[in-house]
Amino acid sequence: MSAGRESARSRRPRRTGVPWLVLQLVLSGSLLLLFLLPIYALFTYAPPSEILAAATDPAVDSALYLTFLASGIAVLAAIVFAIPLGYLLARRTFPGRSIVEAVVALPVVVPHLLVGVGLFFLLIPGTPLYRFTTAIGLPVYDTIWGVVLVMVFVSAPYTVLAATLSFRAIDHRVLEAARSLGAGPATAFLTVSFPLALRGIVAGLLLTWARAVSEIGGILIIAFAVYPGGPYNGPVTSTISVLVYNLFQNGNLADAAAVSSVFLLIAFALFLLVRLGERSGWVPWRRGDLLP
Repeated sequence: MSAGRESARSRRPRRTGVPWLVLQLVLSGSLLLLFLLPIYALFTYAPPSEILAAATDPAVDSALYLTFLASGIAVLAAIVFAIPLGYLLARRTFPGRSIVEAVVALPVVVPHLLVGVGLFFLLIPGTPLYRFTTAIGLPVYDTIWGVVLVMVFVSAPYTVLAATLSFRAIDHRVLEAARSLGAGPATAFLTVSFPLALRGIVAGLLLTWARAVSEIGGILIIAFAVYPGGPYNGPVTSTISVLVYNLFQNGNLADAAAVSSVFLLIAFALFLLVRLGERSGWVPWRRGDLLP
């Protein structure tokens, strides 16, 4: 009889809800602390008066303008070049596709200082590409085009990968139905494939923009200082990441913290705007589709 009771007790499901919840909270809270404590340190190192002064400093404003302008151009380049490549990798089988996929993923893992070194040797004066870019009026060194080139290299793979996954997730029967109704390849892409993959592509573009504005390694080599030219006609400046690095290297710790705080506030406001847009329904995706 006692053996039967013991057997029944052993078969009884154990209640692990509370310990499991505590474990989730501890692990999640630890990671959130890792995210928040450095930000807290930045905002407390520089007094509010210095943060306000940095926000109204013309040098900081120029760096922010250049950063957002160059990253916007980089996102446009990702739309033009990365989405077709993502579609090609998702929908076409061809020799060497695995090699192409590996090449696309390579910029994500390569140290980005090496990106700058590679671009430096590619565009060093005397090389064919240097002569070509100079001849068409798109010089790279110390120009916005150098910044854009580095940003595209390090950030466009996120759009390619997101587009590839989004196009692969589309049920092929939907495309077959569109073609059975007379839609050609281009029409099927524009009216069926692209709209269905749009949310994933936008997620990739958000990651592309975030990676572009945070880049520093390659820019330090290609365009440490950016002179007026092309779409940028402001004063000689640098991207915001290079500006913070330069301030830190020169021992201006409070200024580096203040400028970093200004950029963090802008980035936080942008992502909060996305969240509010999801909640109000004026963005083309549901809450949680793009961001965690």
